[in-house]
Amino acid sequence: MDNTNRENNVLIEKIKEHGELIAALVSGVIILLAWRLETAGLSTASVIAYLTAFVIGGYAKAKEGILDTLENKNLNVELLMILAAIGSAIIGYWTEGAILIFIFALSGALETYAMNKSHREISALMNLQPEEAWLVRGGFQPIKVPVSSLKIGDHLLIKPGERIPVDGQIFKGNSTIDESAISGESMPVTKQVGDEVYAGTVNLNGTLTVNMTKPNTETLFQRIITLVQSAQSEKSPSQQFIEKFEGRYVKFVLATVVLMLFLPHYLLGWDWTTTFYRAMVLLVVASPCALVASITPATLSAISNGARKGILFKGGVHLEHLSALQLLAVDKTGTLTVGKPSVTDVIVRENLSEAEAIATLASIEAQSNHPLAHAIMQYAKNQKIEPTQGIEIEDVPGWGLKATIQNAAYLVGKPEFVGREEAAQFADSAAGKLAEEGKTVIFMKDDQGIAALVAMKDTVRDEAKDAVKLLKELGISVAMLTGDNKKTAKTIAKEAGVNEYIAECLPETKVNHIKGYLDKYSNVGMVGDGINDAPALATATVGIAMGGGTDVALETADVVLMKNDLSKIAYAVRLSKKMQKIVKQNIIFSIAVIALLIISNFLQIVDLPFGVIGHEGSTILVILNGLRMLKS
Repeated sequence: MDNTNRENNVLIEKIKEHGELIAALVSGVIILLAWRLETAGLSTASVIAYLTAFVIGGYAKAKEGILDTLENKNLNVELLMILAAIGSAIIGYWTEGAILIFIFALSGALETYAMNKSHREISALMNLQPEEAWLVRGGFQPIKVPVSSLKIGDHLLIKPGERIPVDGQIFKGNSTIDESAISGESMPVTKQVGDEVYAGTVNLNGTLTVNMTKPNTETLFQRIITLVQSAQSEKSPSQQFIEKFEGRYVKFVLATVVLMLFLPHYLLGWDWTTTFYRAMVLLVVASPCALVASITPATLSAISNGARKGILFKGGVHLEHLSALQLLAVDKTGTLTVGKPSVTDVIVRENLSEAEAIATLASIEAQSNHPLAHAIMQYAKNQKIEPTQGIEIEDVPGWGLKATIQNAAYLVGKPEFVGREEAAQFADSAAGKLAEEGKTVIFMKDDQGIAALVAMKDTVRDEAKDAVKLLKELGISVAMLTGDNKKTAKTIAKEAGVNEYIAECLPETKVNHIKGYLDKYSNVGMVGDGINDAPALATATVGIAMGGGTDVALETADVVLMKNDLSKIAYAVRLSKKMQKIVKQNIIFSIAVIALLIISNFLQIVDLPFGVIGHEGSTILVILNGLRMLKS
């Protein structure tokens, strides 16, 4: 019963969320029915059906227009469309009035859907914040308490595999921390007593006791949420322009219609019937139906085109912004690079083969959940090297692994763990060179000394270089923003061919850099895939997420590359430029037709049927022109 109620509630919520779209589609069906009744000679039934379509399709927009007018003390296009539809009905053109309502209701429903979709990332972020924590007090057993009840100075126990609930400082223990939720970097960071840890990050192996240093409302993770909310609340220049244009357009049309209701009778000697008739024709032909159709069909066609190519646009405004893009900021990990380390170099001792060394090392690492261990295991698998059996492992959190294989002892880890001098002597200049190339180096030591070293690196995606090249050809500069160190950032930037790079970026600094770019270039894109990229994605003119990224990045972004193919960004830019060209053609044409019809109506050259044909004909033409965007 509970499951049935839950399913019913979900269904009701879905219906509410898509209520405007459902109402628009239902009104469209009723309009078709009313038209059939009219052609069959059932005029009374057709009028009732048209009135039903008016109410169902126009209710949401009429309510929105009235409330907005009362709140802002300013007229809007919603009111003009309703009046135009009523004017059509008054002079007997029910079909035209109903179609005006349907088109406007449909476009409004699509805008509402996109708006609802863009606000879901906040709930996705909240789900990553632990609600409970293990509180330690003196020699008593840890107790689980709500995170909201904690205060600065509390000591918390963080077990292996748990997500850290607060910002704090390690009081006891050492471990490896996955900070990808904050820094976006795939390489875990070794943390010891005195080091800072952040809410939302994951403790991979060792047990930690953390001293809480910041209130729950001021953690770095919470600031990420705040930055996303702040960026989304800011209106774009296009939105502001549309709002100003809307008010002026409605006032001009309504003022003209009011004048047409009286002046021609007194100044030109028209009778009252002709005067009212011409005023109603003006209200119909001056309605922005063609203007709306100039943009919506082209935009929807472009969105469909992009979807076929693996590009998801969350609204037409983002397509508009892409056409004017001047700089694209790109996250490193998971965007330019694969997002996980892979083995690039193996150096072994003279009396040992690479296969033997990798077999032993893979056997040791097989029992670890560290990303570097996974990379070594994958390398052994690719080389078809089978790990040996019968191994005893001891994990030394933050340092490496101790192993015993057939009574032989092994150490695997960083130079400080296996012996810095021996490691330096074995590697000679190779390890330094590998480190300069942004690679992570680990050593394996046996009873004879250092047996092997393995270098690993997060490699550049195969298509990244081509993608950067295509963007440069379109006149778009490419900058890389990463939380990684300068050496690694420099190496990846050189391989990918980006114009510039900025290393050691936290979410806050990424946002600051994006704002700096916006001051310089005005139209800036951001590509990312992690939680840490969400504020920058929301701040940029256009936020672009990789389809394989986190839910938060996907929800925050304006554009999603569903196939993780960076080269699709260049295609999206070209698509945007083509759409802008078609939209401009449509707008100029529709305004010209409306102006011609208004002048012809005033001169009594065009009657209502021809006015409707000209008005609706121009609408059909701009729709057909917009549908050209369906072509690749």
